[in-house]
Amino acid sequence: MTTQFKTLIDAPREKVWDILWADDTYSKWTAVFCEGSKVITDWQEGSKVLFTDGQDRGMVSMIDKKVPNEYMSFKILGEYVNGVEDYTSENAKQISGGFETYTLTSEGDKTLLLVELSSMQMSEEMTGYFEETWPKAIEAIKAIAEEIG
Repeated sequence: MTTQFKTLIDAPREKVWDILWADDTYSKWTAVFCEGSKVITDWQEGSKVLFTDGQDRGMVSMIDKKVPNEYMSFKILGEYVNGVEDYTSENAKQISGGFETYTLTSEGDKTLLLVELSSMQMSEEMTGYFEETWPKAIEAIKAIAEEIG
């Protein structure tokens, strides 16, 4: 199953890309998921990624494919629980093998941002949470990108 979220942003792809992955702006738009969110990685294709909530919880992923200013795909490997990478619990097994992808397409001087969550075995509760929260995250990205200044 694939779940999609998208919006048209009045900003060039390069700006949207920077907002998605720069430390200062990443923590702003992901605050809708959890205040204090951050990402730890070197941003190289094939590298490990820790998505954390500031309380030593989150997801362990790897950068599956990266095309700067166009596409980023994360393969989910497991959970991050109390500062420890977990690949064997039931929760970790449910999300393992899933993908979270970001596609940026130019439409004139605007950018279409498409976020897709695929191949994750999520509970109804988790699915509902994402369906409620991802649109807020998308709107936060759009608001940051369209700020004047």
